[in-house]
This record gives sequence, C-alpha cells and structure tokens, in this order.
Amino acid sequence: MIQAFVWNVGTCRPDAKGEMQVGSPHERESTDAGHRGGAARSSDEGSERGWSKGAALSSFIERTTNNGRILLSEAKPFIISKRLVWEAYKRVKANGGAAGVDGETIAEFGKDLVNNLYKLWNRMSSGSYFPEPVRRVEIPKGDGGVRPLGIPTVTDRIAQAVVKQILEPELEQRFHPDSYGYRPDKSAQEAVGVARQRCWRNDWVLDLDIKGFFDNIDHELLMRAVRKHTESKWVALYIERWLQAPVQMADGARCKREKGTPQGGVISPLLANLFLHYAFDMWMRKNFPHIAFERFADDVVCHCTSEAQAKWARVEIEKRFAECRLELHPQKTKIVYCKDDDRRGNYTHEQFDFLGYTFRPRRSKNRKGEFFVNFSPAVSNEATKSIRKTMREWHLHERSDKSLEDLAGMFNPVLRGWINYFKSYYKSAMYPTFQHFDRILAKWAMRKYKKLRGHKRRAQQWITRIARKQPKLFAHWQLLQGAAGR
Repeated sequence: MIQAFVWNVGTCRPDAKGEMQVGSPHERESTDAGHRGGAARSSDEGSERGWSKGAALSSFIERTTNNGRILLSEAKPFIISKRLVWEAYKRVKANGGAAGVDGETIAEFGKDLVNNLYKLWNRMSSGSYFPEPVRRVEIPKGDGGVRPLGIPTVTDRIAQAVVKQILEPELEQRFHPDSYGYRPDKSAQEAVGVARQRCWRNDWVLDLDIKGFFDNIDHELLMRAVRKHTESKWVALYIERWLQAPVQMADGARCKREKGTPQGGVISPLLANLFLHYAFDMWMRKNFPHIAFERFADDVVCHCTSEAQAKWARVEIEKRFAECRLELHPQKTKIVYCKDDDRRGNYTHEQFDFLGYTFRPRRSKNRKGEFFVNFSPAVSNEATKSIRKTMREWHLHERSDKSLEDLAGMFNPVLRGWINYFKSYYKSAMYPTFQHFDRILAKWAMRKYKKLRGHKRRAQQWITRIARKQPKLFAHWQLLQGAAGR
C-alpha cells in the first residue's frame, strides 16, 4: 500500500495546468482494494479503511525507502494530512447541499471517492489546487428582495472544510464571547436569551443592519486578519484563491469578484466572523466598553442606557464601518425604546427583529398569576409567514395516497425543529401557525375519505379527535393540547 503514497523525484514533471505529474505506475493508485486486484468493496468502505489507514501513514513522512524513493508527502511543499481531507469530506457529506457549477452532487463525488479525495489532497499539497467558479443562486427574502448565495463545487467545499479545521480552533480562542453566529457551543437561541435579559436592564437598543455585508467584505483587510492568525502559507494561499474565484450567474456569464465572500461557502461564516471581530467586536471593546451587544454574523443588537448614548454610538459605528469599507443600512438601522410597565414613554420605534424573533411589549403573567407588560421576544411575523409558505409548498393536502402516520414521519423532523427553536420564548405565539397546519391536515382528510368530503368542520373535528387520542403522532400536537388544557 505504501507505494501508493510514494514517488520517484526524478520522474516528476509538470502538466499543462502546472500540476506535478508522477512517473511512477502508482501515481494514481487508489487505496481501494478493487484497484489492486483485491476484493471489491463500496466507496464508503474503501474510504473508511483506505483513507483512515492512509492518514495513519503520516508517521512515515520523514522516512525514505531503500531504493531512494521518498514518501509523496515529504516531497510536497505543503504538509496536509490525509485524515484532515477525509474528515472534511465527512462533514461536507453530513451537511448535504446542492451541486456547484460542475453539476456534481455529493453522491456522484462518492462514486469514485478515494480517487477524488486523493486528487484533491495531491493538488492541495502541491500548491496546484485552484477552485472552480461559484454558482450564484438567488433566494427570495421576506421584504421582496433576494439574498444571493454562492454554491461552490463539492470538491471546493471539501477543500474549504480542510482549511476550516486548521483555522477555526485558533480563531475560537480569540473571538468575542458575544459573537454567536456559526460557532461551536454557541447558538442563536443563546443570543436571543442574552438579548432578552439585557433589554430588561437597558432602556434602549441600537439595531444595526450592515448593507450587503457578505458581498462587501474587503479582501485586503480580510487577508491581513487571516495572516495575523496563521503561519500556514497554504491556508492563506487557498483562502485568497477562494475570495478571488469568479461567480457564475444563472445565464452562464462569469463575473470577476473583487470584494465579498459568498454566502453558501463552508468557510465564509468563519471569515465573516473574523472580519467583524476586528471591524466591530474588538473596536467596541476598546471604544464602548460599557455598551453590551449580541452579534450573530452580521446581525447586531447593542444595548444603551439612554437615547443620547444610542445616537452617539450609531454615529461612531457608522464611521468605523466606513473605515472598514462597510455601510450601515440607513432605513433598517434604528434606535428602539424597550417599553414595558416600568418604561411607559412613547417613541417611533418600540420593537425590533432579531434572529427570527420580534422583541416588543407583551402581556405576561408572573408567578403570582398577575398580568403585566414585559418587553420580550416571540416568533416574528416574518418567521411565521416563512413557515406557512413552507407548509404550503409541501402540498400536503394532495398526498391522499399517504396515511396520517406517513405524513407524521415525513414532516415531524421539520415541525420539531421549529418547535425547538421558537418554544423557548413566548411559545403561544406559535399556536396559530400550528393550528393552520391542522387545517391543512383537515383538507387532506377531506380528499382522502369519502365520508369527510365537502364537510370542512367535520374533517377538523376528526383531526382534533385523533390529536387527543394520539397526541404524540405529530410533533406539535402535545404543544397545542397543553395550551387547550390550561
């Protein structure tokens, strides 16, 4: 097996693309036994056994063979572990995702997995890896606009995951504790909970919106930050190449990119956090140490003690972002008054949205059963509209070939995800959306059962009876049953 990882230095030659070609007959040899006359096995099995074993050969890096041949990883300019590439593939496979400009899916990549991973490792180790263009996809936004996403190829996503594994542990030690986006052991729910507590303690919120953040990250400033945190030349080299990779539009046209990092890339959230770590987090710590904030990627909420402080902070933050070649959105950035029973002033803005929640004055009940007005988060109107849109797209009422149990198995994972995220704060705001889902189920029942056709109320009552008898069948039924029992 070792022959697959060695080469004869004298037979090395560059190809037309500048890649190093190997004269050895083992240059393209797979670790899969089927390529060596052994028993054939699946690509996943071959990858598990071959690539895990290949990574273990890293202990041979400084050894040479008796015939003067040296291990391939010794001759490469960059030492990259095969295990790192294998772990990167597993993460990309687990996350799924669409195909890039080459049209290759993760399943198709896996058909020749060992050779594909070897080719990627070989190119990354030799410095001859260049990413493909990024496929542009536009996702509709709730406000009528679109959010541009950039979809790299599967190979490029794996390469980015390799670099992320190297860079992320170093950056995690440096990042601000109030940065919550796309970080290990941090979550959006945690950010919402912290914001809720701070809104109770501070009367004012500065709700920041960075205009086109991901599309406007300055490459020069970002690369300066990257090089500050890594001594690995190949890490900086490939990040720079990813930033410069062109964007391929839906019509096939390719656009050169001079700024920004595409949303949709594996490493993009990490790079975005690194950029704002210096552009905002550390700057706030130095210049506004008494103003607490929560930041989830480019979504930022600052807590101020007075309206004057909020206005001052907005002016200074706007100047800071201009220095970093960013811009605050003039309409979406606003100063909000946290109104409740103890804060009864009247101001233009008395609510804001943050991570799918709307923070505003709400009627609540304390432990003594007394009602009061509290400034709290609950699922936003925009989020419920998005959820209902997703429910409509399921066309559930047209699936009359399915049983109720089939439907529960199909949609419970999504329903459960919504419940787990939004139930933490003011969960009753979710009830109307789930009741809407039950009405869709009633439509399904009317199409499936002759005795219910044309009887809307009877179908709804039938769904209600099933929910009482089998409250665990659908993920949301226990939630609604608990509300009805109070």
